Amino acid sequence: MTSPLLQIIFVCGTTWFLWKVFRALVVKSDLDNLPGPPSPSFIYGHVKQLYNKQTGFKYHRSLGEKYGPTVRLLGRFGGNLLYTFDPKAMHHIVIKDHDIFQEATWFTRCTALIFGPGLFATLGDHHRKQRKMLNPIFSVDHMRNMSPIFYDISHKLRTAIQGRIRDGRPTEVNMVAWMGRTALELMGQGGLGHSFDPLVADAGDDYGKALKDLMPTLAQVHGLHHWVPLFQTVVPKIWQRTLVELIPSPPLKRILQIVNTMRTRSTQIFEAKKKALLAGDEALKHLVGEGRDLISVLLKANMEASEEDKLPEDELIGQMSTMTFAAMDSTSNALSLTLWRLAQNPKVQNTLRKEILEAKEAHGGGDIAYDDLVALPYLDAVCRETLRVHTPAPFRFRETNRDVVLPLSEPVRGNDGRMMHQLHIPKNTSVFVGINASNTNPALWGPNAYEWKPERWLKPLSDAVLDAKIPGVYANLMTFWGGGRACVGFKFSQLEMKVILAVLISTFTFELTEKHVYWNMATVQYPSTDPRGAHPELPLKVGLVTHDSVRA
Repeated sequence: MTSPLLQIIFVCGTTWFLWKVFRALVVKSDLDNLPGPPSPSFIYGHVKQLYNKQTGFKYHRSLGEKYGPTVRLLGRFGGNLLYTFDPKAMHHIVIKDHDIFQEATWFTRCTALIFGPGLFATLGDHHRKQRKMLNPIFSVDHMRNMSPIFYDISHKLRTAIQGRIRDGRPTEVNMVAWMGRTALELMGQGGLGHSFDPLVADAGDDYGKALKDLMPTLAQVHGLHHWVPLFQTVVPKIWQRTLVELIPSPPLKRILQIVNTMRTRSTQIFEAKKKALLAGDEALKHLVGEGRDLISVLLKANMEASEEDKLPEDELIGQMSTMTFAAMDSTSNALSLTLWRLAQNPKVQNTLRKEILEAKEAHGGGDIAYDDLVALPYLDAVCRETLRVHTPAPFRFRETNRDVVLPLSEPVRGNDGRMMHQLHIPKNTSVFVGINASNTNPALWGPNAYEWKPERWLKPLSDAVLDAKIPGVYANLMTFWGGGRACVGFKFSQLEMKVILAVLISTFTFELTEKHVYWNMATVQYPSTDPRGAHPELPLKVGLVTHDSVRA
C-alpha cells in the first residue's frame, strides 16, 4: 500500500502541474500578442534552446536580430516567458520595480539550502539589511588594502607557470585551471583570510574542492531545482533531509556532501576569526591576511553595529560560501576569456604589455600601486571590452510577484498589428533578461558590436549608449547587474583581473594552440576543447617575455 506521505506528494504534484497547464492555456495577456518564435516543445518550451551549451549564444543573438529587444518565448508547459534587453524595460526590472521583478522562489530556496541565508537567498528589507553591512567592506580603501595580498598570490601563480615552461620555449598550459585555482585563492585569502591552495601542487583543501565541484554536480540534476519549493511545502521539515537521502541519485548525494563540507568549513573559519578578533590585534597578525580580509572586517563591523543593524551569525557564515562561490567562477572565466582574446590579437597583447611594463618601470620594476594600476587606460579598456562582449554570467532570471505594467523604449508591433509601447505582465510571469544581448546590442554599440575592440573605450562613448541609460553599475553595461541586487563585489573582481593581468602579461606571452576552443553557454560560461563541453579547458601556448617580444 502506498504511504500517506507519497499520496500527498502525488496529489500536490499533480495539482501543481494541472494548475500550470490550465493557467498557460486560459490566462491571456499582452505577452500573447508579442511576436516570438514557435515553441519546439510543450513540456520544455524554449528553455532548452536558451540554455543549450553549444548553440545558446547563437540563439540569443538570433532572437534580437529577428524580433528585436523584446520577445515572447514559452517556458515549461506552455507558460509565457518574456525575453528582453530593452533599456527602459531593464530599468524597471532592475531598479524602479525591482520589488515586483524578484528572484524566482526556486532560486532563493535552492541557494538557501546550499549556501545558507546569504545574499542570494534573501529578498526585500532582509536583503537590504545584509547589503548595508556588506557594502562598506568593498570600499576603495579596503580594495587598496587588498592589493598586497593579490600581488603575493599572483607572484605564486607566476612562479608556478614559469616552472611548467620547458627549456624556455612556449609550452601548452591549461589556463582556465590555473585561473580557477588563483581566483579561489584570491577570494580565500582576501575574502576569508584562509589559504585554500599554495599554487604549487594540486589543491588539497576540501572546502575549495567542494566549491569547484558544485556547478558541475548541479548540472547533473538540472531541472530538479524547480521542484524544491513544492517539496518544501509538502514535506515536513524534519523529514526532508531523510527523504532526500533515500533518493538513489549519486549527484544528489554528492550535493549533500558538498553542502555539509561548505557549512562545516565556513563555520570553522568563522569561529577562528571571531576568536582572534576577541583576542585582539596581536592574534589577528598570526592569521592569513592579518585581519585585512573581508570577513574579518565584516565581523568586526558587525560586532560594533547597533542591535538594529547587526546580522545573526548564521547569515555571516552564509555570506562566506556565497561570496567565495560568486567570485570564483565568474572572475576565473573572465580572466580566461581575456587571455584567449589577447592570444587571438597579438598586437593588442603587445600594446597592453608595453603599458604595463612602462608602469612597472615607473615603480622601480616592482608592483604597480593600486591607484596607478586602476588608472591604466589600455588595461581598463581590455577588461571592459572582455566584460562587454563576453559577459561571464550572460543572463538573469526573474519572476513577477504581482501584476505590473512594463514600459518599453522601443515599441513592438503586436501580432494583431497594433503598436505596443508597454506590456501588461501578469503575476507569476517568468522574465529572462539577456545581459549579453544588451551588452552587444548593435543599436547601441554600432555595427561592430559583436567584435572585441578595446580601442572603443579610449574615446567617449556614443550618444546612443549614453542616452539609453543602461541601469548597470559598471561602464554602461549590465555585466554586474544593477540596483539593489547588483554584484556587491564587482570592484573586488576588477582588482583581481587587473593585478593578475599585470603580473602575467609582463612575464609571459600567450598564443593559440591548434586546438579549437568552445565557449559554453551556462550560468557562468566556460571554455572547453570538447564540443560537448564536458570538461573546462583552455589550452594556450605560454612563453617568456623577451626584449624581442616586447618590440614585436
